[in-house]
Amino acid sequence: MYRKKQSITLTAALALLPLAVACGSEQAGSTTADARRPVTGVHWTVDSVTVDGTKHDAPADAHVTIDDSGKAEGNYGCNHFSAQASFDGDRVRLGDATATEMACEEKPMTFEKNLARTLADGPLKTEVTGERLTLTTDAGDTVQLTQEEPAPLYGTKWTVTTLGKGGPDGAAEPLPQGAEGKAHLTFDKDAGTVSGRLTCNKVTAEATVRDGRITLGPASTTRMMCEASLMATEKRLLRLFDGTVTFRLDHRSLTLTSENGETVTAAAAK
Repeated sequence: MYRKKQSITLTAALALLPLAVACGSEQAGSTTADARRPVTGVHWTVDSVTVDGTKHDAPADAHVTIDDSGKAEGNYGCNHFSAQASFDGDRVRLGDATATEMACEEKPMTFEKNLARTLADGPLKTEVTGERLTLTTDAGDTVQLTQEEPAPLYGTKWTVTTLGKGGPDGAAEPLPQGAEGKAHLTFDKDAGTVSGRLTCNKVTAEATVRDGRITLGPASTTRMMCEASLMATEKRLLRLFDGTVTFRLDHRSLTLTSENGETVTAAAAK
């Protein structure tokens, strides 16, 4: 419930920006100097939160998108969320929200705690400068976000963020502690390959992309041994290879689904 409440507060702050940007006094380089600049339909990546003068970097997949109706959707770095928003001038609040409730490891939970403190500290003032969005509390704590363009399948370093279980429940779970940010894949169109790391060992394989599907050849890996949790995650990732997977690109998120229903979600590296 703690994650649910606070991650949605961020959604509210962003969802109101299209209305809030037109309400302040005009200042050079700020939102109010370019009030027509679109905010809806933009992918906002959460970069950091600064609390009591200390900056905390965001998890890899933390982002928000807003449609023209004021509905906001995104990912907190662990949990997905959506909400509807109301506003009062350049101050923002939220209501009628929902969120998933996955448990995260220490690093994203530490970030979540600080972001929650910031977003719960009364209404947030919004300001857009160039491609940057800043949310500021009355106490001076801030959340920094950046407008991000869609990431292409090829040439992007895709950092694995969650694994999905096969079967009807399909529950997604974050990588175990110590594995965050270590597993990644990059597709090379010219070479027809995919390469990267599977939490412990490097991997490379042939990769043929056609009609929303990727045919992966047998995985060629190094043979290092790591702690048990990393090796267990690596074993699950290896199930993607020597077969065909479907893929779905959602702006800067990539989901791979194997023939047996195992899913891997990855975020474009910042």
